[in-house]
Amino acid sequence: MVANVGTTTPADHGCGAEPSGSDVIAPDGSPAGAPVVEEDLVSGLRTLVTGLAYGESPRWHDGRLLLSDMGAGRVLAVDLDGNTEVIAEVPAMPMGSGWLPDGRMLIVSSRDGRLLRAEPGGSLVTHADLTGLSRYPWSDMVVDGRGNAYIGNIGFDFGRAEPAPGMLALVTPDGTARQVAGDVMFPNGIAVTPDNATLILAESYGNRLTAFDIAADGSLSGRRVWAALDGGYPDGICLDADDAVWYAEVPGRRCVRVREGGEVLQTVEADRGCFACILGGADRRTLFIAAAEFSTAADMSAGPRTGQVLAMDVAVPGVGWP
Repeated sequence: MVANVGTTTPADHGCGAEPSGSDVIAPDGSPAGAPVVEEDLVSGLRTLVTGLAYGESPRWHDGRLLLSDMGAGRVLAVDLDGNTEVIAEVPAMPMGSGWLPDGRMLIVSSRDGRLLRAEPGGSLVTHADLTGLSRYPWSDMVVDGRGNAYIGNIGFDFGRAEPAPGMLALVTPDGTARQVAGDVMFPNGIAVTPDNATLILAESYGNRLTAFDIAADGSLSGRRVWAALDGGYPDGICLDADDAVWYAEVPGRRCVRVREGGEVLQTVEADRGCFACILGGADRRTLFIAAAEFSTAADMSAGPRTGQVLAMDVAVPGVGWP
């Protein structure tokens, strides 16, 4: 979910705006979600898909990229040739996704406070009702190797009120939900290390990545600053095998790779805001980026469909969750 760094209205961020499920045309004239495999020889970025509203929460699963097109109310699967398939319709704005140990998919329905579960026949049912924890919009999610889902809640009405601290909720595999952390400043991307021992959270309004220790029952403790980002606004994040974190940033129009402590290892510049990123592909050495034009005048459901899926090869593979 994009973090506001200026004056906005509710429509600027999709809160209260209904996504449109109608067919749209990409800026280049192709149908929305059409494959457009082009490469920028300077940055190394190649464009897989154009014509999205606002892509978020990309995941690599079963040989394809999955992501939420939150402005269109759809969850898409994308293959390496850029072909897309709509796999779920979530009218109340889809956000983070993940999978239970039995393979069933979970999807955050942001505005109505539900964690949805995809059943084998394709129907979506309520896995957990989150409205008892917060009435504010829900953000990204990670599902760890135990099937525990951690979901951020931003803690205020986007565009209608001053920013306020948010929280992290835990939903266990049986659908039980509880708060496990509070006083987080616009919780956004979340990642869990391969040993299920550490959770790292992007605090967009805190300009930092924050780490927690994970107990056997999923509780969080040992809160600490993993990396202060010197004015950066981290959005979606992912981990790599060198214990570094990639974070996407909308206002900076970039993805940045940092190590614990905040040292910048690599920066990838884009021509539009970067909402989220994931390391995927056959060997998890492809960095996929969900990117789109964004301004305070943008309407996430009815504005120009500038969303893209970008990709580039990297040296260090992804690990952990998502």
